[in-house]
Amino acid sequence: MHQPLAERLRPKTLGEVIGQQHLLGEGMALRIAFESGQPHSCILWGPPGTGKTTIARLMADAFDAQFITISAVLGGVKDIREAVEQAQVLRGQGRRTIVFVDEVHRFNKSQQDAFLPHVESGLFTFIGATTENPSFEVNSALLSRAAVYVLQPLSEADLAQILAHALELNAIPPVEPKAAERLMAYADGDARRLLNTLETLAVAATQEKMAEISDVWLLKVLGERMRRYDKGGEQFYDTISALHKSVRGSDPDAALYWFVRMLDGGAEPRYMARRLIRMASEDIGLADPRALRMALDAADVYERLGTPEGELALAECVIYLAIAPKSNAVYKAFNAAKAFVKKDGTRPVPMHLRNAPTRLMKDLDYGKGYRYAHDEADGFAAGERYLPDGMADPGFYQPVERGLEIKIAEKLRQLHKLNHQ
Repeated sequence: MHQPLAERLRPKTLGEVIGQQHLLGEGMALRIAFESGQPHSCILWGPPGTGKTTIARLMADAFDAQFITISAVLGGVKDIREAVEQAQVLRGQGRRTIVFVDEVHRFNKSQQDAFLPHVESGLFTFIGATTENPSFEVNSALLSRAAVYVLQPLSEADLAQILAHALELNAIPPVEPKAAERLMAYADGDARRLLNTLETLAVAATQEKMAEISDVWLLKVLGERMRRYDKGGEQFYDTISALHKSVRGSDPDAALYWFVRMLDGGAEPRYMARRLIRMASEDIGLADPRALRMALDAADVYERLGTPEGELALAECVIYLAIAPKSNAVYKAFNAAKAFVKKDGTRPVPMHLRNAPTRLMKDLDYGKGYRYAHDEADGFAAGERYLPDGMADPGFYQPVERGLEIKIAEKLRQLHKLNHQ
């Protein structure tokens, strides 16, 4: 029976695990847990292909525990109930149980809560694996009862070790150095991806009777390099964060790099266009009002041209936003106003600002004393009050001394002076 390469190379002891030495090395947290003789519930958090399932299996072996796997993608409450029943039988036989939940973040709150009483009673040890930040995706009650171990993507040296093991097993033909380098980059820290790719290459090499895997042949088989990219996961949001911060930091090269990384990884250009519109409002604002128009125009151009032609307009916008003068004064003013209104009482509209469409409302002094700004000198009613009675000037909007806001600040200072006079 054919056994997948990933299974043939799966470590059977802790010492065979490649990578994660910050957890598994001598004196490190997870190594100490293995050597303690007492299993404990934990969350293994890390990108795909970093050894989460392998570590969980090794933990079960180390403690001579029954290993029960539940996939949160495919499973549900029925699977949890069956795991509990099996653990109860095993406890009656004097055996420990480890329940491993893969992609635990896919379980909803009630499903996650179903584990709590059994974890607390010690019926089984719970191990969850997740590619998402458990602070956001795992219930706080369950999280408080489990240690969190953060796994890192495998380094190129780690991946090279895995490739070397595959070659020792004669699982694949020899690989020329340049092709090996490309494989490491293609795997992008994911051991499973590397192993699955090696298996694909082995089949193709056998069919074509290749004595060696060359870089040219590798490119032909793999096609255009595709990076691992979880469009709903943390890596996605880390990358968009890097783009946003590069624009905010006025670095056009870095901004363009992260923008292309997202497109290359499969990000939806329309999503990118929406983010650029947000950046124009949040980080540039009135320092350069053309930035928002540029972002809207770039989004419209993409809708007209599609991929790949329309992506050039988005790239143009990225560079423009990066080099534009920056101001978050509007963003700060809006948030300050929201916070003020949320905690403040409902102040009545001053009488002189109220509309008076009926005779009764006029008789009640609605709109009385209102000064029509267009009839005043320079179109400004100096000294007029537009805030609720008794409310101090909150000063929400504070323009910065950059771009157009330099002139806006000058204008406001002039208007304040006229008001004071």
